[in-house]
Amino acid sequence: MAMSDGKPFSQACENNKRPIADKLALVFTRAGTVLEIGTGTGQHAVYFARHLPNLTWQPSDHPANHLQCEPWLADENLPNINAPLPLDVSADNWRLPQINGAFSANTAHIMTWTEVEAMFHGVSAHLRQGDFFCLYGPFNYNGHFTAASNQQFDSFLRQRHPGMGIRDIGDLTSMAGECGLTLEQDFEMPANNRLLVWQRC
Repeated sequence: MAMSDGKPFSQACENNKRPIADKLALVFTRAGTVLEIGTGTGQHAVYFARHLPNLTWQPSDHPANHLQCEPWLADENLPNINAPLPLDVSADNWRLPQINGAFSANTAHIMTWTEVEAMFHGVSAHLRQGDFFCLYGPFNYNGHFTAASNQQFDSFLRQRHPGMGIRDIGDLTSMAGECGLTLEQDFEMPANNRLLVWQRC
């Protein structure tokens, strides 16, 4: 994690924030509150809140990290960003305000599969019929990597922790269906990433 002007900084966030925002604008067309799971530095939160003014952005992250985004939020001081919430996706009660959508970037591959399942179950429990959950990151198709760089990244992740790794869209789709979520869109994104759009049935 780098620092910029005393704030935590992710180059990946800088690189992908605009293409993600362009797609989110197509999905979250109605006013409402969107939960971000895994806010991290806060760069996505402030960019999306600024460029999607119809939304109220609700940052959240693991209780050990949820305040990491505060320097970015304080500098921007946008009226449509709520204070960050501590959120352990494995917790039985997420203790959230009413939300109308959810978003998460680059989290599924650093969670264990049990945590990924918990994230989908938790999101589904807090969305109403017709609401969307957007999940960004690298994904596999039919057990195959979409790029050699993704395969290398997967090996790196599994060396860090055997429960990490790039998830297969087929596995996600099957599990999501059990949670009442269906895959409605699969957007191609830069750098061999995807934006998967799940809708609450």
